[in-house]
Amino acid sequence: MSKGVKTITDAEFETEVLQAEEPVLVYFWASWCGPCQLMSPLVNLAANTYSDRLKVVKMEIDPNPLTVKQYQVEGVPALRLIQGNNVLASAEGVMGKEKLISLLDTHLN
Repeated sequence: MSKGVKTITDAEFETEVLQAEEPVLVYFWASWCGPCQLMSPLVNLAANTYSDRLKVVKMEIDPNPLTVKQYQVEGVPALRLIQGNNVLASAEGVMGKEKLISLLDTHLN
């Protein structure tokens, strides 16, 4: 069963990400960001493919400045793979499916 991608806000970040039992892939995006349109299907694919060992959330950067600042998101699309208080991996910009899967496989296996 797919958990899919949950949209979260600054207020939910601690509960949804920092307190999660599994690693969480946080996808930072913006409605005005063209490249984000390319990344969204990949993020959904990751959520479906890794649903047994990964939680995937997305956060729009403009309404959520606290988390964006805390995780030093300088451009979108951006990804942060977080477990507890640790950032396991971070990426900025569009990436291909192979690169995303490689990044996740490295940290999840």
